[in-house]
Amino acid sequence: MSLEQQRAKFAWEKAKASPNDFTSLAKGAPALIMGNGLMAALAFWNSRKTEQGNHLVTALLGWLKERRLVTSDEFNAAMNEIVQFNSDTYMQATNEALDFLKWLRQLAATQG
Repeated sequence: MSLEQQRAKFAWEKAKASPNDFTSLAKGAPALIMGNGLMAALAFWNSRKTEQGNHLVTALLGWLKERRLVTSDEFNAAMNEIVQFNSDTYMQATNEALDFLKWLRQLAATQG
């Protein structure tokens, strides 16, 4: 299975389990990451304490864990790891999150 197929499969599973009104959050996620950075975006979604935000954080961290960029999909543990990344690893994690979101935002729209 190619990496794109793996992303699509993981995104499909997360999209199927997504809460109501998740599509608009997923669609805006790449812009928030590109404008503010991966950590800031994750912190923002986590701080909102909404079902949609929690689902997005869990989906993104779950995918980064799948790709072995972090060892935990729990917010605090993953953020402690991400803050220690060198710039190359941080960019790799950011790019991987953006590539995953291409799938998640499209597939979430099919669940609405």
